[in-house]
Amino acid sequence: MVKTGISTTMEWITRLMEALGSPGAGIAVALENVFPPVPSEVILPLAGFTAGQGKISLVAAILWTTAGSVVGALVLYGLGAWLGVERLRKVADKIPFVTASDVDKADEWFDKHGSKAVFIGRMVPVVRSLISIPAGVSGMPILKFTLYTAAGSLVWNTALILAGYALGDNYELVDRYLGWVSTVVLAALAIAIVWFVVSRVKARRS
Repeated sequence: MVKTGISTTMEWITRLMEALGSPGAGIAVALENVFPPVPSEVILPLAGFTAGQGKISLVAAILWTTAGSVVGALVLYGLGAWLGVERLRKVADKIPFVTASDVDKADEWFDKHGSKAVFIGRMVPVVRSLISIPAGVSGMPILKFTLYTAAGSLVWNTALILAGYALGDNYELVDRYLGWVSTVVLAALAIAIVWFVVSRVKARRS
């Protein structure tokens, strides 16, 4: 069922690019940032492959997908800004093992390292979309957020589109290998959550 759903989505993305050209790829990436049924690791190499066939411009594909990345990121940034630190502190107090002070510490950390986090985060599977939310929560200036998001997205999109362009019919290899990276990132996040909960339980017992 999952494979069928992905295949259907891929067909829709292909038709979108065929109908609208490079802007279609940009729309697909913008939607992927907010509703990720198919990751950019699939969409971007496909755009590169399509450019290799001469159906869309390679440079235009890079520019439009980067614009789409920024638009999608701004939606999640807006969600984070709406949530805000104060509202998040109230939510944190209702969650087991989490306190308002944890939110304050995270906010302080983001104030110091937010620019690097956004730039590098845009090149890390899974994190690349999620990083926009804490940026909005912390009140990172929207111009700075947009610039660092665009810069990180440009690097990521260019690399994956060029890979798809170079691999041709084998463009799906990009997603296959990056799938391992996504698995590692998810595993690292899971371990971090478990470590956080265990450390809090031990602290309360002591």
